[in-house]
Amino acid sequence: MSPSALRRQIGQLLIAGFDGRQLPVELKALAREFGLGGVILFARNVEEPEQIAELAAEAADLTPEAPAWVSVDQEGGRVARLAHPFTKWPPMATLGRSGDAGLAVRFARALASELRAVGITLDYAPVLDIHTNPDNPVIGDRALGERAEQVARLGAAIVHTLQQEGIAACGKHFPGHGDTLADSHHELPVVEHPLERLRQVELVPFRAAIDARVATIMTAHVFMPALDEARPATLSPRIVTGLLREELGYEGLILSDDLEMKAIAGAHAVPAAAVMAVEAGCDGVLVCSGDTARQAATLEALVYAFEQGRIGRSRVEDALARQARAKARFCAAPAAGARALRGAALRAAIGRDEHQAIAGEMARFL
Repeated sequence: MSPSALRRQIGQLLIAGFDGRQLPVELKALAREFGLGGVILFARNVEEPEQIAELAAEAADLTPEAPAWVSVDQEGGRVARLAHPFTKWPPMATLGRSGDAGLAVRFARALASELRAVGITLDYAPVLDIHTNPDNPVIGDRALGERAEQVARLGAAIVHTLQQEGIAACGKHFPGHGDTLADSHHELPVVEHPLERLRQVELVPFRAAIDARVATIMTAHVFMPALDEARPATLSPRIVTGLLREELGYEGLILSDDLEMKAIAGAHAVPAAAVMAVEAGCDGVLVCSGDTARQAATLEALVYAFEQGRIGRSRVEDALARQARAKARFCAAPAAGARALRGAALRAAIGRDEHQAIAGEMARFL
């Protein structure tokens, strides 16, 4: 493999955040040199539906070899990057309180239609963490419930419906962020449950999502000594490969949470953490702040790790194959080309009365 071909393949392992409402020239240059797996949109990137649709179309075409993911955290509640005129969805705890899988299906179908209308291809939802700790500072009402079976049933319904409607879903945060006292954005949380408890509670919704053929699963930046006494989940071969890939039999795409979160970045430089994550079995890593120099350094570190034999050829080929399979399903033409709407059709698809009615039905359970 030529050095330039290697660099463009390694670039497929990165999903990058950026600043502004247009693609920065620095990100375009990075994509020209390395290729790019995708982009993630935040509130700082969005203004109104037409602008998002144009931005998504340009982002998807960043790399000629394969369409780039256009991804977003659109869960509902306090984690929603697309604001008015998009439908404002209540937090997912409302679905848990309703206990109504049919309502979850209607929600996911409406959510997917609005994402599809502006060219989004991957939504980092649903949250599959179980809200077993009322003092958890980061999950809370983002969770679908307090019982494993409830989260599993509703989560699987959301996964199935999002993907039936053409949006890749993402089960997060594996192997479970529900029973933590720390926020991984700021420090490394610890989950001290024994393995049998994890199998009986935390892992149950992920098994259900796997059975529903969830396209992607996101790792948690949590430390679980019962699973690995040395590394947090995102960086742990025992957890990512041993547990998720081998024990649970997951065949889809494994993505890291943002490697710039303090739970990881407090102990590891982002480029070094990316190497560890891919070694552990992640097929893609998120670097979200918009620091293009750091993103380039991350890709250089991955190239160097491959050249030095630290990351094996089979590991990279496996990750690229999983990326390609997922993108063929959710990003490839003609489906992707038919996604983004324009003008009156776009405005009519966003915040529709029927979607507002579903949100209102959910809000009864606030």
